[in-house]
Amino acid sequence: MACNLSKIQVLALTSLAEEASWCCVFVLITLLLLNSLKETGITNDEDVKASRVLNRACDEIYVVGEGETLHSISDKCDDPFIVEQNPHIHDPDDVFPGLVIKITPMTSRKSLR
Repeated sequence: MACNLSKIQVLALTSLAEEASWCCVFVLITLLLLNSLKETGITNDEDVKASRVLNRACDEIYVVGEGETLHSISDKCDDPFIVEQNPHIHDPDDVFPGLVIKITPMTSRKSLR
């Protein structure tokens, strides 16, 4: 099956194919850029982490999260005596993520009496 196309038709088809391939390249680059911008949404990730820390339950054994202080944990868990309950904490300002502390909320202290 021979294809009888004139030189003008071949040049027109070649030109059309080149334009289509440049359009595809442009679309692919645009999609890659949009995807990379979407993935680097640092503020959204930090907001999610912060909300997880704030909404964590106050169990008897508590693991300190990033950005937490003894004061913020005390307010959240209703335990003003965290330092007294945890003799391994020598300096209340030296709290770090991953530190394990004992929590005794005021409500459970009242029920023990």
